[in-house]
Amino acid sequence: MDPTSALTAGALGLAVGAGAATAWLRSRPGVESAAGQDAGNPQDRLPDGATAVLSILPGGAAVVDRLGRAVWATPPALSWGLVRDGRVVHPAVLESIRAVHADGGSSSLEVELRRRRGARGLPVAVHVAPLTAELAVVLAEDRSDARRVDDVRRDFVANVSHELKTPVGALSLLAEAVEGASDDPEAVKRFSGRMQHEATRLSSLVNELIDLSRLQGDDPMRHATVVQLDDVVADAVDRVRTMATAKAIDLRVAGERHRVVHGDREQLTMAVRNLLLNAVNYSPDRTHVVVAVQGAGDTVGVSVTDQGIGIPARDLERIFERFYRVDPARSRATGGTGLGLSIVKHVCANHGGECTVWSVEGEGSTFTLRLPLAPVTRTPEGDPVP
Repeated sequence: MDPTSALTAGALGLAVGAGAATAWLRSRPGVESAAGQDAGNPQDRLPDGATAVLSILPGGAAVVDRLGRAVWATPPALSWGLVRDGRVVHPAVLESIRAVHADGGSSSLEVELRRRRGARGLPVAVHVAPLTAELAVVLAEDRSDARRVDDVRRDFVANVSHELKTPVGALSLLAEAVEGASDDPEAVKRFSGRMQHEATRLSSLVNELIDLSRLQGDDPMRHATVVQLDDVVADAVDRVRTMATAKAIDLRVAGERHRVVHGDREQLTMAVRNLLLNAVNYSPDRTHVVVAVQGAGDTVGVSVTDQGIGIPARDLERIFERFYRVDPARSRATGGTGLGLSIVKHVCANHGGECTVWSVEGEGSTFTLRLPLAPVTRTPEGDPVP
């Protein structure tokens, strides 16, 4: 059970317990009465303490009679459309209220509420339970975030399936081609080269999926160490130097030295390496890629600047999404998985930082990791100690 559901269930139990154990009193000050009925009628009086419990819930809450008329409701219950014009209007919720009054049990269901006619539906989980002989409590939890998470998960699984099918299918076809061209050495060599390319791409995809999974489930600050950004940059540059040399791209390191942060050195190196790989892959031959470290107040930025093809303005907001590619055909040619920038984003978030991008088509791009600086103390001799 998620925390919100647990809180709702606990509050529901407390509210029902308050109704059974206390005498009828007027609702507490500051709580809305949605029905506006005769305060002298016992069914319009709420158990002492019930509204205090219900009003602290993050969702919507209402106390209703047998006909769904609300004698008390929280602002979310009104704004979401759970209670409208002093009564519950959703047919399924009304049916649950009638059933609860008839058998004395409780009821749970999921519905979509509408703030007004024609408005987009808000997915909510509704819980109905008896409060007294005449009244029931109706609780509503906003499930839109949970639904978005489910949608993202489904999209991720669908994208992974698609991305895996492409190289696996290519490998299968190429294997058949090699078998059919067994008497043609040149064709076998050509097909074998393509198989190696697809196998490398498949291996990269699997490895990056593993990396992304680890990043989403790991908090590097729990086992953080002092990390020298000089070492991070040096390691990242070293890991892409061979690829850069093959394209005659000059890798340069600039900016400040001896800057330190708290975190996981391997994760930070992975992030800078991914930015460098992108810069090299999307830059013409015989250009420059610069890695620079620059402090600003209590943060430090690690930027990677290239002279590549740049990114269209319409794509800048989406480039950190998993599997999003500005140019899918070019990504396939370079072996890109569409996960590199998503990994960079997660590394930054895990370290309490952010990643920003500047880019102009035809002029190049600059990606910047901005991270909190590690506090620095000094020895009695005045030497800095991270």
